[in-house]
Amino acid sequence: MTAESTQAFWRTSSYSGTGKECVEVADVESRSLVRDSKQPELGHLTFASGEWSTFVSSLKGTANPS
Repeated sequence: MTAESTQAFWRTSSYSGTGKECVEVADVESRSLVRDSKQPELGHLTFASGEWSTFVSSLKGTANPS
């Protein structure tokens, strides 16, 4: 685990309910960190904030054309 990920404020989707079977996301500077909530010790993926926003928008069906 990196210092960046241990100091980050991790959040889960409001749709995940009370279970821990979800991904967690943290915004750090101009990046979004993504990790498995069941195994956070395995590390995280890092995306540019714009890339993460585009990905989430595409899941919602509201992707912004570039």
